[in-house]
Formats: sequence, C-alpha cells, structure tokens
Amino acid sequence: MTNLVPTFLLVLALAAPALAQSSQRGVWSADMNRSVAPCDDFFEFANGAWRAANPIPAAMPRWSRRWAAGESTKEQLQVILENAAGKTSQPKGSVDQLIGDFYGACMNETEANRQGVKPLQSLLARIDAMQSPADVVQMIGTFHELAIPVPFAVFGGSDNNNPAEVIAQVLASGLGLPDRDYYFKPDARFVEAREKYAAHVRKMFVLAGVGEAEAKASADTIVRFEQQLAEASLDNVARRDPKATNHKMHFADLQSLTPTFDWTGYFRRFELSNDDVNVEEPKFLEAVNRLLATAALGDWKTYFKWQLLDSAAPSLSSAFVDEDFAFKGAFLAGATALKPRAIRCAEATDDLLGEALGQKYVARHFPPEAKARVQQMVKNLLTAMSETIRALDWMGDETRERALEKLATFNPKIGYPDKWKDYSSVSVTRDSYWDDVVAARRFGVRDNLLTIGKPVDRGRWGMTPPTSDAYYNPLLNEIVFPAGILQPPAFSMDANDAVNYGAIGVVIGHEISHGFDDQGAQFDAQGRLHNWWAPEDLTRFQERGACVVKQFDGYYIEPGIHHNGKLVLGEAIGDLAGARIAYRAFQLSRQGKPPLPTLDGFTPEQQFFIAWGQFRGDAVRPEFARTMVQNDPHPIAKYRVIGPVSNLPEFQRAFACPANAPMVRPAGDRCSVW
Repeated sequence: MTNLVPTFLLVLALAAPALAQSSQRGVWSADMNRSVAPCDDFFEFANGAWRAANPIPAAMPRWSRRWAAGESTKEQLQVILENAAGKTSQPKGSVDQLIGDFYGACMNETEANRQGVKPLQSLLARIDAMQSPADVVQMIGTFHELAIPVPFAVFGGSDNNNPAEVIAQVLASGLGLPDRDYYFKPDARFVEAREKYAAHVRKMFVLAGVGEAEAKASADTIVRFEQQLAEASLDNVARRDPKATNHKMHFADLQSLTPTFDWTGYFRRFELSNDDVNVEEPKFLEAVNRLLATAALGDWKTYFKWQLLDSAAPSLSSAFVDEDFAFKGAFLAGATALKPRAIRCAEATDDLLGEALGQKYVARHFPPEAKARVQQMVKNLLTAMSETIRALDWMGDETRERALEKLATFNPKIGYPDKWKDYSSVSVTRDSYWDDVVAARRFGVRDNLLTIGKPVDRGRWGMTPPTSDAYYNPLLNEIVFPAGILQPPAFSMDANDAVNYGAIGVVIGHEISHGFDDQGAQFDAQGRLHNWWAPEDLTRFQERGACVVKQFDGYYIEPGIHHNGKLVLGEAIGDLAGARIAYRAFQLSRQGKPPLPTLDGFTPEQQFFIAWGQFRGDAVRPEFARTMVQNDPHPIAKYRVIGPVSNLPEFQRAFACPANAPMVRPAGDRCSVW
C-alpha cells in the first residue's frame, strides 16, 4: 500500500458522460403507497404497494425487489448451467465441463434418492472405528479437509498486525444452533429452539439408519456436548471487537494452549509452516482441549457423525434435504417450501465453483459500460467522503489527516476479478453429487491454506461475481462490489443519477463507511489493527456511536423483542454515513449537467431517498426477524430505511417534513457520525 493520496482524489472529473435524459427512468412510482405520508412512515410510503402486491414467496424468508433480483440472477445462472450440462463431451477441467457436470450431478435427484446415506458410509465407518484421543485429532483434520469446521476452524487470513502477510487463523466453530445464546437463554423462543434442534438431530440420525432410542440419546449428547463449546464462545457483540479476537502467538504457544492436540501433525498434514498464528478465542481452544482430554470417545463419535450429517444433508437424498430445510429453512427462517432443485443446484455451483461460473455470468450480464459507470460512482463517493472528513467539526487536525490517509488507500474492486481462479484440477463427474461436493470443498480448503506464510494476494476476492452483496475488508482496506449486486434495483444503466445514487450509491457509501465504523476505525491506512486516533477524537467518535446504539435499541420487531444496538452498530453507522455521503456524491455528479427533471411529481432529491427505500424495502417473516435480531449485525430492513433518514436534515428538507414528524428525530436525539 501507498500513503500517497491518489490523483483521483485531488483532480477528479466528477461525472461520466451523461446518458440521454429521455432514456433514464426515475423511481418505481407504482410501488409506492401514497396514502401514507413520507414524513409519517417512509418505509411504507416508498415501497408499501409493492409489498402488498408481492407477498413473500413460500421458499423465501424475506422479499423485495432486491431479493427478487437476486433470485432472478440465480435463474440466469440456471440457464448458463443447463447449457453447459447439455455439452457432454467437453475437455476435462474446462469451465463448461466442471460447471456442467457438477450441475448435472446435482440435478440427478433420482440417483441421490437411490443412494440415501450411502455416500457417507465410508466416513461414518471410520468414525466408528476410532479408538483413542489421537484418532479424534486425526478425524478433526479429516473434517477440515472437507470444509467441515469442527470443533474449530483453521484458515489463511491476513495478520492483523502485518496485513501484508497471511498467517493461520484459528476460529471457534462447531455449533449447530445460530449462536451461543440459543444454548442458555431462558426465553421461550430459545427454549423452543433447543427442543426443535434436539428433535431435528434425532430425526437426522434416524434417517441415517439409527434406531429411535439411540437417535434420541445421540441428540441429547449433541446438545450437551455443544453447550460446553458454546459456554466457552464469545457472544456476537463481543466478537465484533477486533481486539477481542486478536491473539497472535508463536506456534509453541499454540501447542502449550492445547497440549492434547497434535498441532505439529496437523500442520504437517496441511503442509503449513510452523510460524505465528492468530487464535481468535483462546478460551474456546482451552475448552476443546478439555474435551479432548475428558470427553468420552463415544461422545466424540456422536458429535462427528452429527456434524457430517448436518454438513452433507443438502447434498444427499430428498429425505435429508427435507429434514434439513424443516429446521433451518422453516423453523429458523419461516419459509414454507424448498426452492426449486434447479435453483438450489445453481446456488451450490456458485458456492463451490463460483469463479468458473462467474466467468460465464459476467460475459452475459455485466457489460463494460456498466462497470465504467459504477467505477465513476465509486470515485464520486470517495470524493464525497473526503469532503465530509475535511468538514467535520468534531475531529482534530491530526486525526483528520490520518483519516484522509486511510481513505486515500482504499482499493475498489468492481464486478469480477482481474485474474480468474483455476479449478481445472478439481475432479467432477456426474456419478455422485456428494463426491463432487467433496472434491470442490477439498480444492477450496487447499486453495486457502496454501496462502499461509506468503505475502497477501490482493487480487483474490471473498465473494463470487454473481453474488448480490458487497463487502469491506479492513485488513486490505478494499471495497468490493460483485457484478451480481450491480443490477436493478441497485443499479441500472437505464436509471437516472438520483435513483442510482440513492440505491447502489448508498451501498457504496455504506461499504466506504465500514472503514470508519466502530470496527473499521480500529484499522489504520495500512490495514493494521492500530489506534490512529487522538484520545479526545476517539472519545467524541464513540459518543456519536453510542447515539446510534441507543436509537437501534429502541426498534422493536414485536413486543418484547428489539434490536441490540451494539450488535448492529457497524451496519447502522454504515447506512447512516452511506446515505449522507451518497447524497453528497449525487450532488457532485450533477455539476456541469442540466438539472434532472421532476418525475411523477418527485424532485430528484426525493427520488434519491425513495430509491433507498425501494432498494431496502424488504418484507420479513417473523421467524426470520427473530433470528436476525439475535445474531445478525444487520438491522431489519424497515429500520435500515427509516433509521438513517430520520437523522438526515437533507431528507427533512426534501419532503418538507415538520420538526415533529415521526420521520424526523428531535434535534437533541439526532445521530451524526460521518
């Protein structure tokens, strides 16, 4: 990385050549519920008519134009995959052979049903044959080769203290419920979850051929075993603090921490160098060490069998798929039907062979002119953030200079990697879907672990090109926007600047802001976990964050269940700052251009905010909402819409909201971070 300010932040052509105004649409006015005033309930105003006319499909936990677009992308992938699957004589290792045969094997439901649990029998027999604690250690390595991270995970990731280098990261893992609190909290919903989970485990064992009595005993063992792991795990809020998971140590210290585990043999098995590692949760590893020393061998066998069944279930017969869905899709998320098999197979191909499938996707659905327009938007957003930082009245000059230094090193990635991952060594056939899954998983594990001990490869991506999402990586100081999210309603070549900046522009601003939220602000311009704040500025920043925590603590999804402001703080800061700097970037983008017209009675400024409401306008099932507020750092969509705009004077002015309107927070309660 360089500390020099990029030229585009100093001298910037702020707008790409404009498209003809006649070809650019505004917001979807038919989606709006105009019977509701925007200053009373902006979420309902912006998108209420669409939600009323488009109930959540049976297979989905939430629904909006954004999620509908994501499912449409999977239908596009299905077309690509069916075309590839129709080519039965492609060169081995070619993109068409890999994705075509993988998809073809996945689609062969008849064969999967014929085999039942048979694909797992060899490994189940190996588990039964374990005779000693040393065998348990060996089985952990076997599971890690299959990308089953139990009871902990090991992967290659940038060193928090020297992000240019990749080291082994050891993470807590191995729980079947969404997070640790599900194992202990006395609330009725958590008690029910534990009961449903135990019943689910029992049913899966029965499907694997275990008798009812033994299956029930196995389920009781699993809950008890996992409770011991959960008790030693950090909760979701504590895990958000990067300092709480930064425990770099020498290899010898890792071995001393867990003397019962043969780390030398493990590292040799995966061809890793015995150098420094980061242990995210040392207390968790100590608990694993105790279980290795004291837990009955039979309990370990039961635990391994369960984790194998749980991981493999979506790739096995319909009976396993249905039971897996009954707990995860229906109970936890509220869906009432499985997605079509073709869509599930497209998702699996994207998950395991994503950059092979992604090559085909971007060639068809992400033209160069779209990438160029988004790149220009990113430049404008970075400029808007720079201007925002320069204008802050609560930040001192020394901290401001460091914030600008960090902003100057941001690395935007748009659409897809410059260099595609090579999957040609993966052995994929149409004979056994589970075998294909195993082959692809083994490749993914090795592809990651081989990075350990080497300089970081900044060309690697953490999402596949068809993914409808985006991310910020604080260690590399990069913002990443796959082609899958750069589609309507987030972004469209046919939409005017007000709409694009209100939708994808806020998303871009959101990801930029993650570099300066409560987590990202702890990393400096080089990506190091290092304090770059003057003490008084850090105090003021934390006070502003506390305002956001208080605001979101007050948002209830139903009586008695509200958001945890500390859990959603980073995402809420991202939305608030993203909306503010996207609005500023929208204004910058129009400099030197004719004014945008008022469309359907809405000014460009109003269209900007309506576009945000329409992009985030999710209807959410109650079951999924309960799961989200417990373990998801993202707020429910309604509050992602009204939370930020209720703090923004720009929104109040755009809709001429009176000071006492529900969508205008009182001046003394208004939050402003960036």
